[in-house]
Amino acid sequence: MANETQLDVSHLVFPLFVMDGSGIKSEIKSLPGIYRFSPELLLAEIESCMNLGLTNFILFPAVADALKDTTATYSYHPDNFYLKIARDIKARFPECCLISDVAMDPYSSDGHDGLVRDGAIVNDDTLPILAKMSVAQAEAGFDMLGPSDMMDGRVGFMRQALDEAGYTNTGILAYTAKYASAFYGPFRDALDSAPKSGDKKTYQMNPANRREALIEAELDTMEGADMLMVKPALHYLDVIKELKDSSNLPIAAYHVSGECAMLMAACRNGWLDYNKAMPETLLSIRRAGADVILTYFAKDFAEMVR
Repeated sequence: MANETQLDVSHLVFPLFVMDGSGIKSEIKSLPGIYRFSPELLLAEIESCMNLGLTNFILFPAVADALKDTTATYSYHPDNFYLKIARDIKARFPECCLISDVAMDPYSSDGHDGLVRDGAIVNDDTLPILAKMSVAQAEAGFDMLGPSDMMDGRVGFMRQALDEAGYTNTGILAYTAKYASAFYGPFRDALDSAPKSGDKKTYQMNPANRREALIEAELDTMEGADMLMVKPALHYLDVIKELKDSSNLPIAAYHVSGECAMLMAACRNGWLDYNKAMPETLLSIRRAGADVILTYFAKDFAEMVR
């Protein structure tokens, strides 16, 4: 009754990885206990989560290199397996909240979130590609779209494209303060989406900057975002609090793969007690002000609560 902070399964979003094929359940070595699933096994995993009361999911595609090109055309192709599995998930579990990933990097032969031209990331020419991707995802049934690309102006560009296509009820979870962090390694292993050259520092945020997040939040809000996100979470608790104190929109935080992997490693070595350290970690993110937490611990927490 006296708890100042409440942590419930309803606050959590479980990131899931899907790949084309059948009968595939491939563990991510740098993120033990987390898997890449083929579509039919992904449906079984979601059913298992739903039975635990975990109903929120964000879906990421592991795309074969043969399907990648410089302009990410497969991202909005009608035969895209990612769009097909979204339709299947929403048909079977209409009550779940399904969030997408909007960015070029899973589909780009360059491995960048934006269009690469002469070695540089071209912001404005990326936006029409993201808009096509967004409309295709909304059509497939995603409830909310997650632009993770950090291209300037993409939220407004997406909102206009969605509204013009009739998807006025499709929400946008803006990756508002996505930092150029060292803690994304296991995620890039899962999708094989690391940049083929250079890095992402020209479009992701400088880890030294906190007030810059307020500028990004104001822009995303003006452009029509429905929720603002900080990524990573655990190493940027001050930024989460800053956005929570300054915005009336819900604040999400992505407890990223590297942050989770560190705790997993310590617990597997017997240095920490997982059943105590894991919920305390999630509670700290909630206490900082996150209304929503994207975490690879979501299912484990749901099982613990159950």
